[in-house]
Amino acid sequence: MKYLLTGGLVCLVAALAGTAQSNASGVPASVVITLEPKHGTTIPPIEMQDIRVKEAGEQRPVESLKPLANSGMQLMLLIDDSARGTFGTEISTLKQFVTSLPPNFEVAVAYMRNGMAQITANWTRDHAAAANGIRVAFGPGGADVSPYDSITDAIKKWPANRNERKEIIMISSGIEALGGGWNPDNPYVEAGIRSAQQAGVLVYTIYSPSVGHMGHGYWRNTWGQNFLSMLSDETGAESYMIGFGSPVSFQPFLQQIAAQWQNQYLLTFLAKPEDKSGLQPLKVSIPEKDASVAAPDRVFVRAGM
Repeated sequence: MKYLLTGGLVCLVAALAGTAQSNASGVPASVVITLEPKHGTTIPPIEMQDIRVKEAGEQRPVESLKPLANSGMQLMLLIDDSARGTFGTEISTLKQFVTSLPPNFEVAVAYMRNGMAQITANWTRDHAAAANGIRVAFGPGGADVSPYDSITDAIKKWPANRNERKEIIMISSGIEALGGGWNPDNPYVEAGIRSAQQAGVLVYTIYSPSVGHMGHGYWRNTWGQNFLSMLSDETGAESYMIGFGSPVSFQPFLQQIAAQWQNQYLLTFLAKPEDKSGLQPLKVSIPEKDASVAAPDRVFVRAGM
C-alpha cells in the first residue's frame, strides 16, 4: 500500500511539473511598445511584472522589458507623391527634423508613387544627406493607386540588418483608390498593415490632403483618415490630423512623435507554439498602474519546434 501511495505521489508530482513546464514553454516573440500616461502627463515606473500579455487569446509569460529611449532606430520618412502643393511649405520643417535626429538613427526617405516606394535617400546615418532626399511632391501621377501597397514595397526594401526599432513616418491623405472598398476590411489596407506587423514596423501617420479631384471628396477624405488611423493603431503607433485641410505645420506632430520615442520598450514574451509561422492576435495591458500602452494588435510568431 505504501508503494502504491508513493507511486501515486510520484505521478502527481511529475504531472504538476509537466504542467508547470508546459505553461512556461513557448516561442520567444518581441514587439516594440510605447507607454503613455493614463491620467495627467506622468508615466509611473513600469517593471516587467506590471505587463500583461495575451496572445492568441491566452495569457503568456513575459520574458523581458528593455527600455529603448537611448537605442538606435531605422526610420523611413515615407511621403505621398500625390500631396497638394501646400506640402512644399513643410519641406524645411521635415529637413530640420531629419538633421536633428540622434546620430544612432539610420534614416531613409522615399516617395509613394504608383504603388511603390521610390527611395530618394537610401539608408544612412548622414542625416544631412538624408534630408537632401526630401523634395516637392510630383502631384497627380501618384494619386491613382494605394499608399498601402507602397508600404509593403518599402518594407521589402528594408535593410537586412534590422534594428530593434523599425519605424515609418508616413505623410499621406490615406486615400486608397484601387477599389478595395470604403470599409475596415479593405484588402489593400489590410495587406499594408499585415506587412508592417510581420516586419515589426511601427507606422506613424500624418494626414496631408491629396491634389486634384481625388483629394476633394468628403467621403474619400473621411475614409482616408480612417485608414490612416487603423494603420497606426494596429501597428502600435499614432495618427495625427487636424480636420481635412493641410496642417498649419508638421512640427507639432513631429515633436509628439519624438516624445513617444522616449517611452518605447522592447517587450519579449513566450508566445504559444504554433504549427506554422504567422501573425497572431496580441493584447498588451498594464492593469495595475496609472499608464496605458500602445502595441500592435498582431505579432509575428515563428513556428514551434
